Amino acid sequence: MKILIVTQYFYPENFKSNDMAFELQKRGHEVTVLTGIPNYPEGEIYDGYSFSENREQIINGVKVIRALLLPRGKGGGIRIFLNYFSWAFFASLKARKLSSREKYDAIIVHEPSPITQFYPALTIKKIHKTPIYFWVMDLWPESLEIAGGVKNKLVLNFFTKMVQKFYNESEKILITSKGFKKSILEKGNYEDKIEYFPNWAEDTISSGNLVYAIPELPDGFKVMFAGNIGEAQDMESIMQAALQLKKNTDIKIILVGDGRKMSFVHDFIKEHSLQETVYTMGRFPVEAMASFFNAADILLVSLKDDPIFNLTVPAKVQAYMSSGKPIMAMLNGEGAENIKEAGCGFTVPAGDGGQLAQRIAEAAQKNKEELNIMGLNGKSFYEKNYKMEECISNLEKIISKK
Repeated sequence: MKILIVTQYFYPENFKSNDMAFELQKRGHEVTVLTGIPNYPEGEIYDGYSFSENREQIINGVKVIRALLLPRGKGGGIRIFLNYFSWAFFASLKARKLSSREKYDAIIVHEPSPITQFYPALTIKKIHKTPIYFWVMDLWPESLEIAGGVKNKLVLNFFTKMVQKFYNESEKILITSKGFKKSILEKGNYEDKIEYFPNWAEDTISSGNLVYAIPELPDGFKVMFAGNIGEAQDMESIMQAALQLKKNTDIKIILVGDGRKMSFVHDFIKEHSLQETVYTMGRFPVEAMASFFNAADILLVSLKDDPIFNLTVPAKVQAYMSSGKPIMAMLNGEGAENIKEAGCGFTVPAGDGGQLAQRIAEAAQKNKEELNIMGLNGKSFYEKNYKMEECISNLEKIISKK
């Protein structure tokens, strides 16, 4: 098939759109990606890219076309708004130009926020009637209200109507979490359009074969959090757990990643003298994750307690499962249920730093064999439910049905 993937984020940015595009190309499909100039998450355009440099590329056989955008900068509300809408505008212009010389069998919209990524795909659909497969990874306008703090009813109603239009225009709505279904159905009768299409882990993590030189880690029972250190991850509760565990110097909490809450973390460590038990490693490429995970005793995942996050299965749950390590989860909803079902770790309610501290202390007392069994349970659950090859095979079936 001739497939167009529309997404604001693509390689060298680290998103599932990369795996999707490269795997579909490897399977013999002709894949084009309409994307932006890479600047996520730091907010600065990556080296080797600019408004005039590398606007069109071939990467692993995939044709990549980059539309202009205003970089995110430091991530303030107005700047992010301009980042979202500037890309949607310029990508729609690119899409119109692209449609004058190309015709596709299917368009896949990969949608972590923002929802406005749908506009360029809609531009092409209006011209060629190309079916759109909308991979919803973030619910709008709920995310705008809860994560973005937008309370204005006129704004929220505007985005609700926008979302309904996009769902109406979609051939299929692909959801990463079964919990998303309720929110989508509240906006219209889309039952026949919804298909479950979960996240997967990168091959570099699930295979565990790639050795990457990482910094030396402290001795002790290593509790590792890897990924975005942002508002949604509830670093406040993690730091409260770390404070309660301060006297247990054998337990080391290791944070691998960066994000908007990192300055809070650094300040908390300094204020409460946690330098001997909490370690911040900084950001590393996805290729380093297998080496980091292998060095950990247990892997930590967390999300704040709110209605949207409770519907979400964080992508790192699949990544952690694939690594064969036990999981410590401070979250509610489907993500916690998956961990319980798999028997691959410990769960505490979202936002409960006190209980998190207790469960970490309990885990540190368990023998290695018990923890290894939990890790293997997670690996087995991942192999049955979340392997990339199976997910992409399912996607091929979905987009070839029309």
